[in-house]
Amino acid sequence: MTALLSPLTPREQLTAGRTSRRLVQLFAGLFLYGWSMAMMIRSRLGLDPWDVFHDGIVQRTGLSFGTVVIAVSVVVLVGWIPLRQWPGLGTVANAVVIGLVTDLGLALIPAPESMAVRTGLVLGGIGLNGLAGAMYIGAQFGPGPRDGLMTGLVRRTGRSIRLVRTSIELSVLALGWVLGGTVGIGTVLYALAIGPLVQVFLPRLVVELPAVRDPLSDVRPARPTRRWSPSRPPR
Repeated sequence: MTALLSPLTPREQLTAGRTSRRLVQLFAGLFLYGWSMAMMIRSRLGLDPWDVFHDGIVQRTGLSFGTVVIAVSVVVLVGWIPLRQWPGLGTVANAVVIGLVTDLGLALIPAPESMAVRTGLVLGGIGLNGLAGAMYIGAQFGPGPRDGLMTGLVRRTGRSIRLVRTSIELSVLALGWVLGGTVGIGTVLYALAIGPLVQVFLPRLVVELPAVRDPLSDVRPARPTRRWSPSRPPR
């Protein structure tokens, strides 16, 4: 899937073209991502590994879920420094917008008692999460803090993406569970479904960009000039 994305620096992300379309898709994706998190929280049937960790901190501190999401994002971004990762606009927006929208969703979505409604919330949340993730990734404004941590560790350690991602998510899941985060059938369903969902949605949502070209590539080398010599007349 990464082959679909252009390898852009933070500056190139802002100048690569189709900016209006990409900004709309970025912020729509981040909004829907935060809303999907609120849906899964309200279902009380289990969260994705990072949100289990966030929920564990909520249980221990009494802070709002969105506040914890933003605070953890900032801490993760600090972890980018030794990895020599540079955040893009999407990275910073991800760190802030998702947390704010999650709190908004928790304020507006009631906590249902019916198991049918709770099941609909967790299944809808997982599906919406996959769509939203593909939307903001496809906008090509840089990875989120947690994804950037993963790719940075892959680059620095030489380990596979599968190994690094699995190690990170199992670690935060275990720590979140110890802290009292919500683990349930939704956690398992998310782990099984999120990869295939993003794989289906992402190719349809990547905003195609003009090729990033070196401005010097259009400069043709000058032809070598022939020196006139008495033994060979110029042509």
